[in-house]
Amino acid sequence: MKNSAEMKDGVFNRLYQGKALPVLMIVSIIIVAWYGFAVWLNAPWQVGVYERAEISDWTASQFVVDTLNQKRPVLPSAHQVFVEIWNTTVLKNPTSRRSLLYHAWITLSATGLGFAIGSILGILLAVGITHSRAMDKSTMPWIVASQTIPILAIAPMIIVVLNAIGISGVLPKALISTYLSFFPIAVGMVKGFRSPEQIQLDLMYTYGASKTQTFWKLRWFAALPYLFTSMKIAIAISLVGAIVGELPTGAVAGLGARLLSGSYYGQTVQIWSALFMAAALAATLVALVSLVERIVTRNLGAQIIGAQTKGAN
Repeated sequence: MKNSAEMKDGVFNRLYQGKALPVLMIVSIIIVAWYGFAVWLNAPWQVGVYERAEISDWTASQFVVDTLNQKRPVLPSAHQVFVEIWNTTVLKNPTSRRSLLYHAWITLSATGLGFAIGSILGILLAVGITHSRAMDKSTMPWIVASQTIPILAIAPMIIVVLNAIGISGVLPKALISTYLSFFPIAVGMVKGFRSPEQIQLDLMYTYGASKTQTFWKLRWFAALPYLFTSMKIAIAISLVGAIVGELPTGAVAGLGARLLSGSYYGQTVQIWSALFMAAALAATLVALVSLVERIVTRNLGAQIIGAQTKGAN
């Protein structure tokens, strides 16, 4: 039986040799810097509080504690943000408008719809650009030029135009997500569809394959790595589009609405908790795309090995 000292040494050795220790070190540095900046930025207001209350016998430790626990700080401390997240997720009914999970779901619905539309649109554009030289020369420059327009400028226009024709709700926000998410997929898939080497295309021609067969049996499989890489970028930027789409409408639900109401009433803790929820949501979505990528890659590899084994037999 190993004693406790040996077990502790084993844990520390695994941390030192693995990836956990560097991550913990970076997180620790960020948290220490966060608290340092919180004290620095909130200090002027706390000094003013002491002066107005005519408190002159305050100590350094009391000053730091009071600075890190202000109700409306310039920069909230880490524990204030995490307490707010805990109170608005675990301690609230998910269907309540005060729950951060409820607002995250509203934003997620627009994100998912916009990402789905953007993915389909991006793939279709990439197929057309790959197979049509005229479309390549005429459409690709406009696709690139479309991304030079600031989303904050075009989002209100989309909302107003769609509301004028009676379209409201999730779809306008989803279209803003689509506007942002189709671009990386279109560009990535064009690169992927063109990635097969000429010798591979010549081999398909030798086999008498049609353009459709060449597309599905060669170009599509060659483009899959580019597709998933583009989707990881698109899903994150689609979330940004959904949040931005909630800002000009004065929305009462969604992470964008939480950011907006927090800025109106000076609730910086609410703003930061919504930002952390958005970051966690984006990380989760990217992780889901990575999971699908691993599943597809593993199954595709198994199919290829199975086909090679069958051919050898």
